[in-house]
Amino acid sequence: MPRKARIDAPGALHHVIARGIERGRVFQNNRDREDILRRLGALLHQTKTECYAWALIPNHFHLLLKTGNAPIAS
Repeated sequence: MPRKARIDAPGALHHVIARGIERGRVFQNNRDREDILRRLGALLHQTKTECYAWALIPNHFHLLLKTGNAPIAS
């Protein structure tokens, strides 16, 4: 069942989670984890989004983000 649309406004806090298909791994090794952190860091800087916390688990990840100058859903 799909979730409701995300309510977004400047300064809103969001708990974002992404899981692997059928609970499969999304991170195979440390290189994968380093890559997502590098790419996330560049995106956060570009959009002025703040990241308060993250957790990288082999089959999913969590982010706690505060909306910057671009909506989280874009």
